[in-house]
Amino acid sequence: MLQSPLVSTDWLSEKLDDQNIVILDASWHMPATSRKAGEEFKQHHIPGARFFDIDAVCDASEPFPHTVPTVDIFEQAVSALGVTNEDTVVVYDDSDVKSSGRVWWLFRLMGHTQVYVLNGGLKKWLADGKPISTDTSSYTPSSYKASFQPTLFKSKEDMLAISNTKSAQIVDARGASRFYGCEAEPRPGLRAGHIPGSLNLPFSELYREDGTIKSKQQLTDILADRAIDLNSPIVTSCGSGVTACNLALAFAELGKWDTAIYDGSWTEWGSLHDFPIETE
Repeated sequence: MLQSPLVSTDWLSEKLDDQNIVILDASWHMPATSRKAGEEFKQHHIPGARFFDIDAVCDASEPFPHTVPTVDIFEQAVSALGVTNEDTVVVYDDSDVKSSGRVWWLFRLMGHTQVYVLNGGLKKWLADGKPISTDTSSYTPSSYKASFQPTLFKSKEDMLAISNTKSAQIVDARGASRFYGCEAEPRPGLRAGHIPGSLNLPFSELYREDGTIKSKQQLTDILADRAIDLNSPIVTSCGSGVTACNLALAFAELGKWDTAIYDGSWTEWGSLHDFPIETE
């Protein structure tokens, strides 16, 4: 197993013919952008990549977007993509919200440890002159078996207890204006603010202009500035459980692999009018 959750464009380009590596395009876009990730995938993608739709691989019985799927749903979807338990999975995206982190975390939540994110995503891949394809991959369905890891997942009840007891650091990946309630939420009907006791670390601060994650020293300095302690338990949150996973990815790059995600995030918490909020 690699010591980092990231792989480089050079590393992946040398492995394109490796039958034990599965490449997943996990692009996802905020609804207001009008971008259609599935359609963009058909127009261009890394050779051999398969499209993983986080809005389809979810528990649709829940009222919130892309809720974590049940084990059965995940197994069926991943089997249909031809992924086996023995495969090394490399996830990338072409998304402003770095959605590959969500699928990286989702595989880890389901017990798959051999999963990595392409550092810089499709943007860096193209900038580095790597090959691109419009071909649709053919693959044989598998019989994937998941093993849910409950320590990586937090519910609203968990978060209320953590907020009350301060048993873990809650780190919110949204921008500061949303965190402090100065900007209206993009989803209608949500209150503005944050979970009491949360710290704010906008996910965008973790990335360089070329889309790659900042150096370990830069990340360490950012966490020190925000008083985030990697030696203590951490749960990350965001708008709908996508960008929170970027924080977990960066923490893993620094050696912390046990960050949990609040799946419902602010879409859920902000809609619960009997749950407390802060704006300071």
